[in-house]
Amino acid sequence: MADTLDDDAVAGRLRELPGWARDGNAIRRQVRAPSFLAGIDVVTDVARAAEDADHHPDIDIRWRTLTFTLSTHSAGGLTGKDFALAAAIDEIAARHGAG
Repeated sequence: MADTLDDDAVAGRLRELPGWARDGNAIRRQVRAPSFLAGIDVVTDVARAAEDADHHPDIDIRWRTLTFTLSTHSAGGLTGKDFALAAAIDEIAARHGAG
């Protein structure tokens, strides 16, 4: 099981990830894709990255708006896995023109 991060560590990691915000024991970011299909492409690529990391986000799709929520449920809070996947999501979104 991964170790949870304390509040100071979470705040520090969030400073490195603009657009992400803490929501209790999770971090959340919303991006807007240039089209519905581009948004689906983002979700597909995030799903592949999540499978590779064996760490899966909650994803909400509303037309071109995608909301990603990350938490390490097995650890009961936020861990390094959440922030690593958040950085990967940012890269994927940027590659598809979503911001």
